[in-house]
Amino acid sequence: MPGSGAERIIAETVAIAPPELHDVTDAPYGEALMSVFGIDYSWGRPGTAALKKAGAKFVCRYLSDDPSGKNLTRAEADELSAAGIWVVVVWESAKDRALAGRSGGTADAKAAAAQATACGMPGDRPIYFAVDFDATAAQQSKINAYLDGAASVIGQRRVGVYGGYGPVKRSLDAGKAAWAWQTYAWSGGKWDSRAHIQQYLNEQVLNGAAVDHDRAMKDDYGQWRVGVTPARDPAPGYVSVGVTTARPLPPGRWTNVSWDKDYADGAHQHADEGGPSILWGPAKYALTASVTIRGLAAGTAVRARAIEVVASDVSEFDAGPVQSFTAAAEDAHVLYALPADGIGKDRRLRFQVMQLGPAEASIVAGAAKLLYWRG
Repeated sequence: MPGSGAERIIAETVAIAPPELHDVTDAPYGEALMSVFGIDYSWGRPGTAALKKAGAKFVCRYLSDDPSGKNLTRAEADELSAAGIWVVVVWESAKDRALAGRSGGTADAKAAAAQATACGMPGDRPIYFAVDFDATAAQQSKINAYLDGAASVIGQRRVGVYGGYGPVKRSLDAGKAAWAWQTYAWSGGKWDSRAHIQQYLNEQVLNGAAVDHDRAMKDDYGQWRVGVTPARDPAPGYVSVGVTTARPLPPGRWTNVSWDKDYADGAHQHADEGGPSILWGPAKYALTASVTIRGLAAGTAVRARAIEVVASDVSEFDAGPVQSFTAAAEDAHVLYALPADGIGKDRRLRFQVMQLGPAEASIVAGAAKLLYWRG
């Protein structure tokens, strides 16, 4: 995967775990921070000894309706697990199967879930569904419907998508997938920073088997061993986002602060990239948010609050405590703190400000930091 659309290099693979660099959206290929090296393969089996020698910590393996030997088996899953190698699964029958719409996604998810369970995958782990071609924006509605069909079977929180930059970004933006595995093919040199796995090199050879090289970019990328889900980190999750581009702040109405810079968001809580939402519920959290507002006369009143919007209808929300401030100069610095609160299921956390001056002002800088706990 994929079969075309990108320049290929064929080489023998030997103990070549890739360098650990920094990953950012639109970064050149090869930039990743704290990545974990993995390998995906289909019919050929390199074997656990070769995988470990090459430095692979995980493998991505197929589920499909192909009876010719492409699929992960229980015996293989047992062998990988015994060797300490994590497993990730992806469903692919035909490369463009994701154009089959909702009914196709429903049928594939039923088959994928049954195969994964038979291989020993825990029931809370995701399944990636392949969009293994250069999908266009015009085809995204069919892909969305296909992923909706998969979600109707295994739940949206377990639906992953594999593909190039376009379908990965569009699927995540639309909330149709909760997990993403992006290939460098058809990506035009761009990486979506929300992707859990990056496939960065194809058509390699390891111990006589054709393999591709991957790197996991998140702590949890959907990995499992037979009967084992990775231990949950007891430490809180952390989100740090900022405002780097000036935004208008009209007088007399609550305005969402949109965050255009992600500094830390390992679990993809800032789901609407560049937008206002910074946490998905359910969770408990502690929030600190600050903004600099320019263009206010001294003495202008400013208000700030956190709100929890319903994900399916953002016009419906619950507001947190309002904190009041007074501008002392043209640049007003607002610091809002909510040391302990909780957000419900299927809700998103946002931060809003309102200024009560006579004319429009601007939010010229800002930052939000939050710790959150699940369960």
